[in-house]
Amino acid sequence: MERKGRTFDVLGQLGSLRRYARSLVHNADEAEDLVHDALVKAYERKSSFRRGANLRTWLLSILHNAHIDRLRQTRSLNRRHEEAAAEFDQALPASQDHAVRLKQVRDAFFNLPEEQREALHLVAIEDLSYQEAASALGIPVGTLMSRIARARASLRDFENTSPTVSHLRLIGGGNENN
Repeated sequence: MERKGRTFDVLGQLGSLRRYARSLVHNADEAEDLVHDALVKAYERKSSFRRGANLRTWLLSILHNAHIDRLRQTRSLNRRHEEAAAEFDQALPASQDHAVRLKQVRDAFFNLPEEQREALHLVAIEDLSYQEAASALGIPVGTLMSRIARARASLRDFENTSPTVSHLRLIGGGNENN
């Protein structure tokens, strides 16, 4: 399909590609993503397009194969998620006590002063070295270490003074004369 002397006129094929993608995925946003993926693949493989061949057929074939690849990836991802969920369900039963305790620890972390919280986060959660964390915050390493020490001490104090989650019990609940 030549237009103005160009044999690789992809823009002239966008309507066909979009219609076909929409019929494959039944969702306009997903169809646009699929067309985009197909066009990227087409440009990457532009050298394999034979001059004089049917560009529309070639592009529709690439779009179809991109759709099949997406289906396979989705099925594989779903299978892995199902397997992981099955193992998780067997390994760790739901626990309200654990959820409540986790929320308490999270709240204690977020109640730390900002400079302590960001220092502890970079080292303990993001796994940066003291030097890397200090550079990221623009402070000396000693200052960073001091902030982390104070944050850890605050969390230890919280751990030692906060009540542990116990089983639910009835408080009040009616006539106190009984």
